[in-house]
Amino acid sequence: MIQTHTLSNGLRVMMERMPHLRSVSIGVWVKAGSMLETPSENGLVHLLEHMAFKRTQNRNARQLAEEMDAIGGHMNAATSKLYTVYYAKVTDTDLPKAIDLLADITCRPTIEPEELAKEKNVILEEIAMVDDSPEDTVYDLLNDALYRGQSLAMPITGTREHVIGYTQDDVQAFRQKYYTPANTVIAVAGHFKAESLLDMLEQQFGAWQGNNEADFPPNQANVQPVQLACDKRSEQTHICLGYRGIPYEAPGKYAMMALNTLFGGGVSSRLFQRVREEKGLVYSIYSAPSSYPGCGDFAICAAAAPGSAARVIREILEECSRLLRDGVSEQELEQAKAQLRTGFVLSQESAYARMSSLGMQSLLRSKVTLPSQTLRGITRVTPKAVMAMAQHIFTQQPSMAVVGRNAEKLVNKQGLV
Repeated sequence: MIQTHTLSNGLRVMMERMPHLRSVSIGVWVKAGSMLETPSENGLVHLLEHMAFKRTQNRNARQLAEEMDAIGGHMNAATSKLYTVYYAKVTDTDLPKAIDLLADITCRPTIEPEELAKEKNVILEEIAMVDDSPEDTVYDLLNDALYRGQSLAMPITGTREHVIGYTQDDVQAFRQKYYTPANTVIAVAGHFKAESLLDMLEQQFGAWQGNNEADFPPNQANVQPVQLACDKRSEQTHICLGYRGIPYEAPGKYAMMALNTLFGGGVSSRLFQRVREEKGLVYSIYSAPSSYPGCGDFAICAAAAPGSAARVIREILEECSRLLRDGVSEQELEQAKAQLRTGFVLSQESAYARMSSLGMQSLLRSKVTLPSQTLRGITRVTPKAVMAMAQHIFTQQPSMAVVGRNAEKLVNKQGLV
């Protein structure tokens, strides 16, 4: 059963007890993602996440690492386009220590110029690592094409120029803007006693103040199809096609899940079977929807030898047309729904997955979808609903991003998209 509670300072707490476990996962979810940044702030969300582990009012970086390792748990953080999450996975007896550490890094970090300078260098290395990866580069390039001039076009890490230029005042001002109890949710799943958990959270987080709550800016995908290329010396050409999808709260989300599964979501999907198994043109090919408040997209990604890249693009577009032309059979849809149901049920056996679902949903919407509601939503998807979603997506002219040898030449060819 999911329980909710609000601490004295307005911080929301979402809890789900799993008494058969001996572990517990806890996350502090802050509505601070790159979608919320302005162009002059790009990369600050990610930089702030890094700085949380450098020093707090009570501990330095080594002490933070050693105290978590001492209990054998796992503590980390992640920045996305929508949020930043700081989380820990520990045994139930070590939950008090995990709460103490998480409160320290989220509520009591100190931004020191010397540590900031060192961590900026670390992030510059991370940006360089992304630049060395054609797969990561093409994904960022596709977002730039899909959301040109909007906040979702910006990379989560920021650019080298932005990161180098940020000061201690920039980071502290950004933190004060977004790191508030009103803009945060704590999610907990696993083995714990609710009363003692809430007492610990009140003790550690109750003094945290601030009532700012962020609103996501409007974005729209693929308003004007854009084709971008990056010539890079690599053995494969990486290709992404992008379409306008559906927002996070759209009623058609289950139809989108089913469409993605049968079209490009696994080894039995149409894309995999046609382009890899039948044609032998690729090793990796898949589709993936992304949903955000107010907007969303649908991406198709593949990697192929440079000489085969143009043909791969044509095969993908032909498969899109074939789906619109031939429709979806009941058997194909039932297989996709079975995959979705099984994957969802298996994920529910993980305390971390349950905690993540609680935190993300609570942060982005007013209510949490129960597992039974998700399963019911999947089961009720019809071929008509899937085809309506396919019509919504595949009747568009897609945006495109290509990274690899002669990428510019490939994009400039006429008749590909």
